[in-house]
Amino acid sequence: MAGRAALRGVRRALLRGPALPAGPGPCPRRGCGEVAALRAMGFSQEQAQRLLALQPRVGPEHREAAAAQLLLLGLNAEAALALLERSPALLRLPAQRLRERAEELRRLGLDEGRLRRAVSRCPQLFHVPRKRLEAAVRLLRERCLFTAEQLPAVLETCPSVLLEEPRTLHHQFQYAYFRMGIQQKEMVKARLFQMPFAELRNRHIFLERRGLYETPHKGQTQTSNPKLKDILWLPEKDFLASLAYSTPEEYEVFKKLLAREEEEKEEEDVDSLYTEDDDDDLDGDGS
Repeated sequence: MAGRAALRGVRRALLRGPALPAGPGPCPRRGCGEVAALRAMGFSQEQAQRLLALQPRVGPEHREAAAAQLLLLGLNAEAALALLERSPALLRLPAQRLRERAEELRRLGLDEGRLRRAVSRCPQLFHVPRKRLEAAVRLLRERCLFTAEQLPAVLETCPSVLLEEPRTLHHQFQYAYFRMGIQQKEMVKARLFQMPFAELRNRHIFLERRGLYETPHKGQTQTSNPKLKDILWLPEKDFLASLAYSTPEEYEVFKKLLAREEEEKEEEDVDSLYTEDDDDDLDGDGS
């Protein structure tokens, strides 16, 4: 019953528009009208005061409308408030923008539960330009070949993929698919995109050089590779003890050496590029 009453309060707030300023008499404190409106939406007195402290220059109509849209996504009052405290810039977005972005995410397969969890994990989804969002989704569908069932799971558990540059996102996918031999189903289950690519690569190559990971050939390997979820989500000390059979000191030395290898490779690539340019110039002079 309390939930239905709060929802009715939300809808009334959306229909009513901005709260009227408090007048003289029973409630002389500044913002009293806003507090009453927020209380009617389901916020407690303490929550309403915390909400009023966010973005003090934002008008009551923006504050109420933003809070109402988050409640309509299925967030409870505390979850909506926590989201606004993490990303107070949401209070400056027009309610129409919040509503349209929620609808766009629903069309990608995020039902109410998944949508609620995705925006709770990544409130920046309301800010990302539509073209960036569409480019990331197109890449996941057309180049990474995640199925219609897998894509919503990726977006729910790793919503930050929608903030990534497509080239960066594709590079991480290709590394897991070609270098590690991981299929899409396992990527989704292990939440591949939650780990920064640099750390994924460090752990994989460390295992590989210790003879504990082998890229499958036609689906077969000579060794029993660790599961992707263990590579990704074991704390570092457990990863080293139970998968890599190594020490933190050895791993630190390895990461420094690998970083140096990368720097030297980049320098060689640059030198090679200049050498090719010089050869082209010589050919041009000879002609």
